[in-house]
Amino acid sequence: MRPSGRDLSELRPVSIETGVTKHAEGSCLIRMGDTHVLCTATIEERVPPFIKGSGLGWVTAEYGMLPRSTNTRMRREAASGKQGGRTVEIQRLIGRALRAGVDRVALGERQITIDCDVIQADGGTRCASITGGWVALRLAVNKLMKAGDVLSDPLIDPVAAVSCGIYAGQPVLDLDYLEDSDAGVDGNFILTGSGRLVEVQMSAEGSTFTRAQMDELLDLADKGVQELVALQKAATE
Repeated sequence: MRPSGRDLSELRPVSIETGVTKHAEGSCLIRMGDTHVLCTATIEERVPPFIKGSGLGWVTAEYGMLPRSTNTRMRREAASGKQGGRTVEIQRLIGRALRAGVDRVALGERQITIDCDVIQADGGTRCASITGGWVALRLAVNKLMKAGDVLSDPLIDPVAAVSCGIYAGQPVLDLDYLEDSDAGVDGNFILTGSGRLVEVQMSAEGSTFTRAQMDELLDLADKGVQELVALQKAATE
């Protein structure tokens, strides 16, 4: 029995509320169980120097956790003057995951920055950030298309992410914090709407795993991502 009482292949309750901020070109608040992330998209008519003049667009991301998003207060990273290694790793992951679903030629020479701010954390914050980040990106691109600033849709395939792991000897979908902290195997799976893999992060936390178990987790991830993509589409139509 999972701590939440969910079936092994059941996502936490998921909701995606769009248009939650006034100024951003795209925004949403994604809730995956007790993990809540605010995602906003900002369009800028510039690109990083390393692709300037190439005609290619760029999608990047920033990630952060609010001080009381966790059980005890965390110090703001700004107060220490630098981002932690975990933050840098996660925001790079979000950026490259979202770029996997973008035709950068069709986007044109502009940058869209996705900001992911964790309001409340209960496991799977990077996966929720990627899933909600795609919604914010979709809404921002919709504005570009409506204004005629892009000629064809640069978003070629939705991208979503979910965690899977082996908890109490069983493969489970979408780990919450209690499961994540006690899982023998933990993984994050990023896939496109068409089922193609973008990135897989897996590690043996307390026990090794077999190829067959990895295949089981991949099957669970595929099921979970398809459900998340359907929610993304419903939120942006």
